[in-house]
Amino acid sequence: MNISTYSKAFKSKAINVGFSEESISKCLNYAQVLVENGVPIIYNLTHLSKLVGIERNYIVQAAVSSKYSDAYYRYYNIKKKNGKGFRKIMEPLPNLKVIQYWILENILETIKPSAYAKAYIKKRGLKQNIRFHVNQKIVLSLDIKDFFPSINFSDVESVFRGVGYSNELSNYLAKLCCLEEELPQGAPTSPYLSNLIFSNVDSNIANYCKANDIRYTRYADDLTFSGDFDNDALIKYIDPLLNDNGFELNKAKSKLMLRSNRQIVTGIIVNDKPQLDKETRRSIRQEVHYIKTFGLESHMERIKVNSSYYLNNLIGRISFGLYINPKDDKLKEYHKLLTELYKKRN
Repeated sequence: MNISTYSKAFKSKAINVGFSEESISKCLNYAQVLVENGVPIIYNLTHLSKLVGIERNYIVQAAVSSKYSDAYYRYYNIKKKNGKGFRKIMEPLPNLKVIQYWILENILETIKPSAYAKAYIKKRGLKQNIRFHVNQKIVLSLDIKDFFPSINFSDVESVFRGVGYSNELSNYLAKLCCLEEELPQGAPTSPYLSNLIFSNVDSNIANYCKANDIRYTRYADDLTFSGDFDNDALIKYIDPLLNDNGFELNKAKSKLMLRSNRQIVTGIIVNDKPQLDKETRRSIRQEVHYIKTFGLESHMERIKVNSSYYLNNLIGRISFGLYINPKDDKLKEYHKLLTELYKKRN
């Protein structure tokens, strides 16, 4: 947005409704900072309500209640990736979710995250995370304990103040993104906020790593380091740094992986080239073998499944393997076979 064009239009409307020169000047000074930072101009809650398309009263109630009540969320559990236990998800109710998506897409995603963060960011992902750690002598994986809950209300509020929003508006925006003054796991704003708030820690870690010739990336709460380095010295640096910034290292999940053993980064083998682990590949190979031997329908009858979900799921697992390693000829063969079967069934 061009601030000169905006100023001219704003002055015209403001004079018509009786704004004083002083008020106009204050508004435009405020707006200029927001424009320079590339975020939307929002003066107050009434203005936010019109931009989002949700009634002001709802916004106020949802924000105020977030400190002490979960009335605007629903809870459910999902299985953890390791299959051990469940993760509690707090999903915002529809109108609050609309507000949070608006905040994410119009405010948060205009703020540049750390280059070392690879999760929850457009054009970055698992593949961009693992490629830095392929074919390295040592791979060290560290985990942050209770990552989202460790990020508190004041951390979130500072993000909005930092781009120029007023104290009052920053307070409300932060409340709309928090539940009981923490980042809720399940809100669309939480992942990107976590990246922005962890940026300073990322920078400090990166400076240490550059000085010691260590590769570093972070995928959400998973910190990965690779190269040839003293892992004890690195952990001695990371541990207090996290503590000083309100985070805690989950030492039970720390993994040091040498070249002679399997080196796994966010579930992907990286020893020589990125690829699925042997167990997953063996499982896929076995499923395809049964389909070739008995036929798809007979195989599904034998394992007592009767839906295209089975085939979709198997194709999805193979597609993920090809995303990680597009040159895998076996997976290409499996994918071609199964997609042809899928077309015949549909």
